[in-house]
Amino acid sequence: MAFTDYYKVMGLDKTAAPEDIKKAYKKLARKLHPDLNPDDKEANQKFQQLNEANAVLSDPEKRAKYDRYGKDWERGEEYEKYQQQQNQQRAYSGGSGGFEGFGNDFSGGDFSDFFGSMFGGRQGGNSRSRAGYKGQDYNAEVNLTLDEAYTTHKQTFTVNGKSLRITVPAGIGDGQTIKLGGQGAPGTNGGPDGDLYITFNVANTAGFKRTGDDLYTTKELDLYTAILGGEIFVDTMAGKIKLNVAPGTQNGTKVRLKGKGFPIYKKEGEFGNLYVTYQVLIPEKLTDKEKELFTELAAIAKKD
Repeated sequence: MAFTDYYKVMGLDKTAAPEDIKKAYKKLARKLHPDLNPDDKEANQKFQQLNEANAVLSDPEKRAKYDRYGKDWERGEEYEKYQQQQNQQRAYSGGSGGFEGFGNDFSGGDFSDFFGSMFGGRQGGNSRSRAGYKGQDYNAEVNLTLDEAYTTHKQTFTVNGKSLRITVPAGIGDGQTIKLGGQGAPGTNGGPDGDLYITFNVANTAGFKRTGDDLYTTKELDLYTAILGGEIFVDTMAGKIKLNVAPGTQNGTKVRLKGKGFPIYKKEGEFGNLYVTYQVLIPEKLTDKEKELFTELAAIAKKD
């Protein structure tokens, strides 16, 4: 198998920071996504390579192994164990045999034959047994509105040309990642298939700001209701509800509506809270009669 330079696939160099890798993946994923290139086999292939590259480079442990061993990074630990055994044998025998002078950069694939002979066969005879290796993990992103994340629903999307339909539980969080086992790249030599990691991007829409399981919104309140009190209707994610406003409510007053927030992930029937902040509106254009009445009120207030 030809060596694939994951850094080149993502248009990065080896000094790229984690945030650079994330930005590069998002940019290229939008460009190469199969939904935008349904009949472009080359784009689909590049999208698959992009997911493979991101799965490795976005994982610090995998990236470190890849930087050291290149395409043989998944067998790097086996090589290190082999070296330890050789060192122990040399120490025991007092000799200097074994493998010496090996560098740390295997990205060029110079040691593919060495790995193949070391792990791919048995001494003696012509029979060969190849170890199975897990396929590459894939990463995908799904964008949701706040309304979509509020309810349990089905989502269909395409990863590497394969259509998947999943159930998204209510309360899924922004940036939350779930794993679909066995939905990544095929394994090699009978090894298990890789996994698919789906990250959800949930936008703060529908007039609410979400923080955890709580929701925040602002409600405009006319001056007269703020002073005298009364009933108003407030929007929630589940619809409008009636709310009593206490007399003398000040601008910026915050009230908590228990259990009217966002569903708690995988806890059926449990919700966070909704916090409503009142914004008292001061009348800008008063009639002559209103000015007269406000003048009288001002005079009464001064006497008190």
